[in-house]
Amino acid sequence: MSFEIIFFVFVLGAFIGFEVITKVPPTLHTPLMSGSNAISGVTIVGAIICLRLFEGGSPVGMVAHVLGFLAVVCAMVNVIGGFMVTDRMLAMFKSKTKKKD
Repeated sequence: MSFEIIFFVFVLGAFIGFEVITKVPPTLHTPLMSGSNAISGVTIVGAIICLRLFEGGSPVGMVAHVLGFLAVVCAMVNVIGGFMVTDRMLAMFKSKTKKKD
């Protein structure tokens, strides 16, 4: 694959992802964050596989490594944020016990 195709797919994916997320109403963000953890996990695995495919010596390989690293970082931020939001959401449904002073 050429650099132009790889870069085009990266930019197109970033643009489409931004447009889709900004159109979601705020009341749906929590369930979507919970569901996106699995998708981000697949993204992490795919990015790691892509990092292993290219040689580091060529310019395309270097760009692939940088974009793969950015994909791993962004997906990990999404996974961690999703788990934090899910934990807060589940904490809302826990029974509250009364403490004695």
